[in-house]
Amino acid sequence: MLIIPAVDIKEGRCVRLLQGRRDSETVFSDDPSAMAARWEAEGALLLHVVDLDGAFEQGPQNVESIERIVNKVDIPIELGGGIRTMETISMYLDLGVDRLIVGTEAIRNPGLVRKACRIYPGKIMVSIDARDGMVAMDGWTETSEREAMAVAQGFEGCGLAAIVFTDIQKDGMETGPSIGQTKALAEAVTTPIIASGGVSNVDDIKALLPLEDVGVEGVIVGRALYSGSLNLKQALEIVGG
Repeated sequence: MLIIPAVDIKEGRCVRLLQGRRDSETVFSDDPSAMAARWEAEGALLLHVVDLDGAFEQGPQNVESIERIVNKVDIPIELGGGIRTMETISMYLDLGVDRLIVGTEAIRNPGLVRKACRIYPGKIMVSIDARDGMVAMDGWTETSEREAMAVAQGFEGCGLAAIVFTDIQKDGMETGPSIGQTKALAEAVTTPIIASGGVSNVDDIKALLPLEDVGVEGVIVGRALYSGSLNLKQALEIVGG
């Protein structure tokens, strides 16, 4: 299982939010590329980068910061936040980002995802962010009437590289991952799942490990790494990385 450090960018700085609330940021670094390099140096094989301003403003907002990360590290980067057009997808792939995560637009315009998967096979992911099992959109400011599992099943067979599943109520809270919901989603689809939200310590990593058998290929870790409650090298040792 991959342990994937998160680098969330807001106004050019590396921050973490609580449950995605825009007014709940903690700044961890003024240089996101330095944080990315730190996680690479500690053994990460993949980085999860989010343009938080892009998610809220519905289009790319931190391109320069993202480009600096791409130029700073050698490991692959998956990027989400404000990716809503084919032009944006092409721009980021040309920049050197390895995989792109479509969130809100995947709910509103699933045809965009299917088209992107055809043009860029293996490069497109979908983010499904759930609040009480229902999909949230627009930087988590709006909760839809769509069930997370139904949305995931709707993309079966289109060639997604993975689905990132986040339980919003767990995100940034360090209260443990949503094992049950993540397992149920993984069992309902053939697309690989990446878990996100709630990881606080090595016990949470150990609790997620059995989900590899049902298709959970990685877990995104944010606040726990930055606060020090989870040591990346130790987590990598647990998963055999």
